[in-house]
Amino acid sequence: MIIPVRCFTCGYPIGAKWEEFYRRVKSGEDPGRVLDELGIRRYCCRRMMLSHIELLREVIRYGSIK
Repeated sequence: MIIPVRCFTCGYPIGAKWEEFYRRVKSGEDPGRVLDELGIRRYCCRRMMLSHIELLREVIRYGSIK
């Protein structure tokens, strides 16, 4: 639901780069090129960024505090 702070495999910090990656890809840029420019070169880290699905905004709509 929330992008992990670090890559599960190698421990490289990727959480801080998620917002910029998401914004640029949503605006139409090529995801591979964005990852290269952000300095994410390892396969495991690229997998974490490319396969993440932002569900927090979807789930929060259904939560209620009673």
